[in-house]
Amino acid sequence: MITIADVKKDEEVKAIMYMAENQIEALGFTEHSVRHSSIVSKWAGEILQDVGADEHRVELAKIAGYLHDIGNSINRNNHAQSGAILSYNILTRMGMNYMDAADIMMAIGNHDEHEGLPVSDITSALILADKADVHKSRVRANTTRMSMENLNIHDRVNLAAEKSIVYVDKAAGEIILNIVIDTERCSVMDYFEIYFGRMQLCRRAADFLGKKFVLIINDVRLV
Repeated sequence: MITIADVKKDEEVKAIMYMAENQIEALGFTEHSVRHSSIVSKWAGEILQDVGADEHRVELAKIAGYLHDIGNSINRNNHAQSGAILSYNILTRMGMNYMDAADIMMAIGNHDEHEGLPVSDITSALILADKADVHKSRVRANTTRMSMENLNIHDRVNLAAEKSIVYVDKAAGEIILNIVIDTERCSVMDYFEIYFGRMQLCRRAADFLGKKFVLIINDVRLV
């Protein structure tokens, strides 16, 4: 079986991910590098493991999480779909069987909130993990030196995010996204302005996994 370790050390993957981050940086978007991909990979695997998936499904979720943004190497627009096709070609070239590669392809092709839907357990875990990564470390160094009023809303929200973590509460049957926002830097309403659609998709993803989605912001529970 092809593992997440195999994917991370593949030279083609390294090259495409490098170009993806270069393009995202040139466009002025927040960080989408190996840091983001590694976090999404870890969280997607943990979510599937905690909802009872077997080790094989967990490994596929980790791989989907790691590769989910490689379509940015082609263009930011429709990056989920282009990344899905790229991933399928890479994984089958590496020797992954067609069904597993297609499962990952489908998950990556559905991770974006504009046209994606939670159509599998791997897709659902990927959506939840991806949308949970909001944090000040995603704002680029040259941007952090700007005044808050001159930052775009995505940078303001990420710069204000002191903590963000997603996890499964098995006892309560909930998938919880817990965020701490410095309201001196931006308002909670700013967060919802850009993340409302993403949170709706997270709720659908949690539903697919048979769990209830709960958002906690600054210790306030929003169901």
